[in-house]
Amino acid sequence: MYVCGITPYEATHIGHAATFVWSDAAVRLLRHLGLDVEVARNITDVDDVLVDHARATGASWRAVATQQTYRFEDDVAQLGVLTPTFEPQAHNHIEDVIALTQALIELDRAYVRNGSVFFPGVDVVEEAGLSRAEAERLMVDGGGGPDGLERDDPLDAALWMRSVGDEPAWESPWGPGRPGWHAECAAMALVTLGPGIDLHCGGADLAFPHHAFEAAHAEAVLGVKPFARAWLRAGTVAHSGEKMAKSTGNLVFVHDVLARHSAAALRLAILDRRWWESWEYDERLVGEAEERVLRIRRAAMKAGTVDGHARALAALCDDLDVPTALAVAEQVGGAAAEFVIDVLGLRHHEAVRRTALLPAP
Repeated sequence: MYVCGITPYEATHIGHAATFVWSDAAVRLLRHLGLDVEVARNITDVDDVLVDHARATGASWRAVATQQTYRFEDDVAQLGVLTPTFEPQAHNHIEDVIALTQALIELDRAYVRNGSVFFPGVDVVEEAGLSRAEAERLMVDGGGGPDGLERDDPLDAALWMRSVGDEPAWESPWGPGRPGWHAECAAMALVTLGPGIDLHCGGADLAFPHHAFEAAHAEAVLGVKPFARAWLRAGTVAHSGEKMAKSTGNLVFVHDVLARHSAAALRLAILDRRWWESWEYDERLVGEAEERVLRIRRAAMKAGTVDGHARALAALCDDLDVPTALAVAEQVGGAAAEFVIDVLGLRHHEAVRRTALLPAP
């Protein structure tokens, strides 16, 4: 399993948490079924958004990335998210991105323009089933590389971008530069998990361009298709009527919610729906989930029924049908409730808050 991680320039918010809690539930279920699950959850610590944030605050981008990565790991530990097998960080995989880019050039699947390298995007857009206008809008919103790069077509994605001024830079065959976002994930996934992934997780808003180009890069360089055999893209989270995002100023941070509620309650508030559904965050949902967690734990102390566990398991095996599994746990109790508590991570979490050692965010 490959899980798209964070760009570490701000604290973890509920929109981020939805991806990590859903992927964690999938891991727990697959391991319950007896499968050996290896998880790679990346950190995109080389990114222009991070650099812009560091520049605005007067800090170095590496210092910001290091501190916020630490805070992120603390937040997800508090949420009870299991530690991944691998946690590749983009700055450690620059040579892998260069190797991927060079291979795509040699295969005539990429082209060089004035120190930058691009991957043609027309076929990627067609496979995604998008109109050109919609794809161009999403490229601007979702990262095809900054404006001003001399690409042949606005739909082409940057594999490698020339660097100027104080932008991060590494030497490459095309001059000093930095990796493109989609190429980073493709390289990190290939290096840690190999040429194919069973399950790829991320947010619904990453489907295009990020996931589409990441998969296209990997498939083009290795000739193995599909890159991911299944996708779990958690529905987007809104707050105050708009998608939760830094640009709209409506972020709700995990560490703030966990100061008032249990991790189990926040997990349940996230999971009490189908994984692809978008939803509106309201803290009342977490308060209601707090009460429901207690009801399910009390139900687990009942005798239950012989078929309860099987019914709950069947629900979760049906594309992670959490609402049905929760209903069975609460109504039947016993082994069914114990099973649901385990798979959904609804036990008490006693992780130590490491951020007590850091200055306040």
